[in-house]
Amino acid sequence: MSIDRPRISKRIAAISESATLAVDAKAKALKAAGRPVIGFGAGEPDFPTPGYIVEAAVTACRVPRFHKYTPAGGLPELRTAIAEKTVRDSGFRVDAAQVLVTNGGKQAVYQAFAALLDPGDEVIVPTPYWTTYPESIKLAGGVPVDVVADETTGYRVSVEQLEAARTDRTKVLLFVSPSNPTGAVYSRDQIEAIGRWADEHGLWVITDEIYEHLVYGDAEFHSMPAVVPELADRTIVVNGVAKTYAMTGWRVGWMIGPKDVIKAAANMQSHATSNVANVSQAAALAAVTGDLAAVAEMRTAFDRRRQTMVRMLNEIPGVLCPEPEGAFYAYPSVKGLLGKEIRGKRPQTSVELASLILEEAEVALVPGEAFGTPGYFRLSYALGDEDLTEGVSRVAKLLNEAG
Repeated sequence: MSIDRPRISKRIAAISESATLAVDAKAKALKAAGRPVIGFGAGEPDFPTPGYIVEAAVTACRVPRFHKYTPAGGLPELRTAIAEKTVRDSGFRVDAAQVLVTNGGKQAVYQAFAALLDPGDEVIVPTPYWTTYPESIKLAGGVPVDVVADETTGYRVSVEQLEAARTDRTKVLLFVSPSNPTGAVYSRDQIEAIGRWADEHGLWVITDEIYEHLVYGDAEFHSMPAVVPELADRTIVVNGVAKTYAMTGWRVGWMIGPKDVIKAAANMQSHATSNVANVSQAAALAAVTGDLAAVAEMRTAFDRRRQTMVRMLNEIPGVLCPEPEGAFYAYPSVKGLLGKEIRGKRPQTSVELASLILEEAEVALVPGEAFGTPGYFRLSYALGDEDLTEGVSRVAKLLNEAG
């Protein structure tokens, strides 16, 4: 007699699919089927990887050393270059032994939580959050604790909100600036206040700096361990080449932290994946040792698109969109449209409204439910100017019918 047991483990069965990737896949599938769908879902630059980076990868393909296993923690020369790039770009001084090269930023995020959390440990998560954060926390055995900020504060949480969420089980504060999905950028004073609060209470900080070079207007990026050096021994920085150098498909990220944490995470990685693909590491080495001309060009285009998108969204009755200061996302509130009749339907949630927009306007958006705050949409403006204008115009035309 066989025992009836679940086919999938509870731990893995509890994980949700990435909502952003799911929306992007659906948009591409509809487009492949002949429908003129415009997708605002994926968070990746529409620019090709700069040529000099591609050439470095081509050269690396012919190097016999790269045909073999290399150290699980990353090519030594890349780890050194990442340490040098970190002090150059953020003022946070580390050495190569504090760097672990990972298979994209997502692996860095998960390994950071896995290295720190025991079952039941709580992580304070400013919300709206990127969809992967809570899933990584739960997979590592932790408990995500949402602290919600809305459009009235530019989606920035306060020290008072963080303190209200802190308990005896709190071990980690997740901090992200510039933010995905909202584009919020914290000022230096706000970062210092939050960092000193975390230090006062002996908390760890995991800070995601993947959008460090994508800030606009008067906004400035600041790295928390550089602003509050006392936190350095309890801070893990995650980053990568994906957004800065248009290298999402190359899958190279990294985590930076105290040597004991990095060694523990490297031990885990040695069993999970071994080294990151050597050709990708060689490309990343060319990226981080080169100049920032490519990202400056992309930032100019993103800034133009950002202003266009925000203006067009705010012209739609019932939509309120704060101006994002970083990354390449807008996060408008659509709460004013919920329950109103559109094409014979009355969507009650942003999920239902996003579905209606996809069907009627052939535009793919990610609803706020994916980011922990129903009643919002995330739209990426990392797509061509013409598609952006056409896509938002379609949305506007449909939503203007709401009554």
